[in-house]
Amino acid sequence: MMTSTLIRLPRLRFCENIRSKAIRISSMKEHHFTFAAKQRGLSCFVSERANALHLKHDCLGSLGTRLRQLLAPSDGRHFRFWSCDRGQFTLGGGTPPTQKTLEDIARGIREREYEKIVVMVGAGISTPSGIPDFRSPGSGLYDNLQQYNLPYAEAIFDISYFQHNPNPFFALAKELYPGNYRPNVAHYFVRLLHDKGQLLKLYTQNIDGLERMAGIPPRKLVEAHGTFSTATCTVCRKEYPGEELRPGIMAGTVPKCSTCKGVIKPDIIFFGEELPLQFFSYLTDFPVADLLIVMGTALEVEPFASLAYAVRNSVPRLLINRDLVGPFASRSPRHNDVIQLGDIVDGVRRLVDAMDCKEELDSLMTNSNQKL
Repeated sequence: MMTSTLIRLPRLRFCENIRSKAIRISSMKEHHFTFAAKQRGLSCFVSERANALHLKHDCLGSLGTRLRQLLAPSDGRHFRFWSCDRGQFTLGGGTPPTQKTLEDIARGIREREYEKIVVMVGAGISTPSGIPDFRSPGSGLYDNLQQYNLPYAEAIFDISYFQHNPNPFFALAKELYPGNYRPNVAHYFVRLLHDKGQLLKLYTQNIDGLERMAGIPPRKLVEAHGTFSTATCTVCRKEYPGEELRPGIMAGTVPKCSTCKGVIKPDIIFFGEELPLQFFSYLTDFPVADLLIVMGTALEVEPFASLAYAVRNSVPRLLINRDLVGPFASRSPRHNDVIQLGDIVDGVRRLVDAMDCKEELDSLMTNSNQKL
C-alpha cells in the first residue's frame, strides 16, 4: 500500500531538482551530494540520477565534474567520465569488473560470504500458492467484488473508502485471511536462509501471512504493508489479536469493537495511512547488508520500491522475477547485479540447486507442511 507520509529514502533524497539550472548548488546540497556519491559510489550515483531525472548532457557533465572535484582530495583517485552518450561512467585507469552470475551468488551463500542477507518480496512469490489477484478479470475473487461497484480496484485499500464502505475489504479479507493458503518454495527458501543464520531481514509487501506460516520469526520480518496478525478499532483504538476476528470475517460479517461498536480493521496499511514503525528498520538493515535478493515484485509502490537502491554500491543484488524492474532495468546496470527472469519457483529452485541445498530445502518444506 502507499502512504501519505514522505519517506526520505536515499534514492528519494537524491532525486532533488538537479536540472540544467540547478548546477550552482548550495554548500548544504554540495555536502549532501558528496556524502551520497561516496556512499553509493560516484559512477552509480551519477548514472542512476541521470536515468531517474532525464538530465541533459550539459547538466550531467557539470554535475559529474563538480562531484569529481569534491571527492578527489579525500579519495586519492581521479575519476574519468566517459562521454555521456555511452550511458555510463568508470574509474579512470581501471579494468571493468567481471559480471557476477547466479552461480557466484549461490557460491557466496554456500560458503557464507554473505551473512547479512536482506530479502525483498512482493505478490509474485505468493501466486504459486494459489492466492488470487483481485484485479484480474476472470478470477472468482474479482467477480465477487464486482457487486460492490468499486470506483477502481485499489479503492478496496483506500482508507477513506473503507470508512464509507468496509464490506469490499472484508470480502477480500475472507479470501486472503492467513490459513487459507500454504507457503511455497520461495517462502521456504527465505526460511532456509534464516535457519542458516544468514538472513538479516525479510521485507515483504504481502499481507497473506505466508512468511510467518513458513516459520520466519517476526523479529526477522518487516511487513511493510501491514499484517492480519493484529487489528485495531477504528474509533477507540482498542487492539485485538487477529485470530479473534477470524470467525466473524469467515462468516461474512464486519467485525465490531466490544467497547464502542466501531469497526475493527486488521492492521493492514491502507492508502492514506502511516507506514508501520518496523519499516524504518531499513535505516540500520540496508547499510550493513552484504547481499540483496528481490523476488516477485514490480517495485512500483513507494517507498518500498526505493529500498532496492538503499544498499551499498559494492553489495550484489539478485532479482528473481518475471520482468525487469527498478534498478535492474537501468541502462547501466551494476556488474554485481544478477538477473534471473522467468517463473519464481523455477528461479528459486535453480538458485537452491546451485547452492547444493535441494535436499535440505525439500526436507524443511516436508517437515513444516506436516505441522501446518
